[in-house]
Amino acid sequence: MKFFQKIYFSLLFLLVTSSYAQEGIPVYFDYLSDNYYLVYPSMAGVGQGGKVRMTARKQWFDVEKAPALQTLNAHMRVGDRSGVGAILFNDRNGYHSQTGMKLTYAHHITLSEYRDGVNQLSFGVNVGFLQSRLDESEFVSIIPDPIITGTSNNVNYFNVDVGMSYNFLEFYAHFAVKNMLGSGRDLYSAEEIDNVRRYLFSAGYVFGKSQWQFEPSFLFQFSEYTEESAVDVNAKVYREMDFGKIWGGLSYRRSFDGAEYEINGNSGKQKLQLFTPIVGVNIKQFMFSYNYSYQSGDLRFDNGGFHQITLGYNFLQGKPRYKCKCPAVNY
Repeated sequence: MKFFQKIYFSLLFLLVTSSYAQEGIPVYFDYLSDNYYLVYPSMAGVGQGGKVRMTARKQWFDVEKAPALQTLNAHMRVGDRSGVGAILFNDRNGYHSQTGMKLTYAHHITLSEYRDGVNQLSFGVNVGFLQSRLDESEFVSIIPDPIITGTSNNVNYFNVDVGMSYNFLEFYAHFAVKNMLGSGRDLYSAEEIDNVRRYLFSAGYVFGKSQWQFEPSFLFQFSEYTEESAVDVNAKVYREMDFGKIWGGLSYRRSFDGAEYEINGNSGKQKLQLFTPIVGVNIKQFMFSYNYSYQSGDLRFDNGGFHQITLGYNFLQGKPRYKCKCPAVNY
């Protein structure tokens, strides 16, 4: 019976997590650590100077081959209207893994000049080079299965992301289309899936001119092939200090699609719900943040959560260019 329970919970784990498995870099909550460039190519070099961000995410420490993600990105302003950047990432989920690199160019257009703030429209494009790997060397089948090769299967391909951003004083909005091109990746079946496009849209506003600021925001994502969608609702609070800034917040992710299950003849449907508190500190040009995601619901693969840390470094920033609390542009 325990054997079948393990199979059941393994299938449940695959159902819940693969429902939102993404080609390329998964969209977690690292964008809340002043890391919007990781999601939107139009944010490369959006402000003066440049930024470096490194993230590490680990799920379920007591589960073998649990999902894990590491990213490293850097971007900077070039001239008055251009930005460039690069992203490296390594993503593992069970026997499947992805590694890749993305190169970015962004163009920034100042719509009007303000003494106290920014009014800027930005466009960006990523060109990504990726490798997808499915390790079947540990797969054992009593009855020979022609689909299982017993080796490590690799597929190399490239893809393109495009995006646009609008920053006006304390308001911001972003839009991106991920994986615009289809490359016919067929690691899991003979059928080539050539549509892995994902659409992202987010917006937010920073309230408060004093030492305290409050920033509500949201991020919506939609997968074209599976027609799955989810939304993040976020709230962050900032406190300016003599040495820099401390901040914290909470994010709630809710899927609009659910996974069906059956227990003891009773069936049900559960939608993905993630609660993610986040804390961070900026000390001069350095930044550190930590977030912990907890999945709620009656059915969970494990009682543990998902841990993620982000380290950052800002360079060539100089003095703040604007008096506004312009997100990502002014600090």
